[in-house]
Amino acid sequence: MSKSDQSSPERISEAEHAVMEALWDQGTATASDVCKAVCEKRGWSLATVKTLLSRLVQKGAIETRPDGRRYIYSPLIARSDYVGGESRRLVDRLFGGKAASLVAHLAETEALTEDDLSAIEALLKELKS
Repeated sequence: MSKSDQSSPERISEAEHAVMEALWDQGTATASDVCKAVCEKRGWSLATVKTLLSRLVQKGAIETRPDGRRYIYSPLIARSDYVGGESRRLVDRLFGGKAASLVAHLAETEALTEDDLSAIEALLKELKS
């Protein structure tokens, strides 16, 4: 079974997501490696990272294996799968399941730049062809 075939883990908190980003960037990492990536920016300690890693293991989002006196952590879900699921939940929860309503909201609130609009137009053309 590939990593993307597995069922979705429990919802991931914002703090856990920061740890996942570090693991997605590194592929595999120790708690110390993850801490180097996130601790200073977030004001966290190594103990905080270890707690978050433990929660992610319990949720089925990452796996761990011993390596001597330390543990190596690896993501069990792909970043693209996670983003896809979260995007769908956002559209369902806030926009009644209609992605066009999300884009309209972003346009109305001037959250889209000219570059964003160009990229959306190019994507729509590609999807239609």
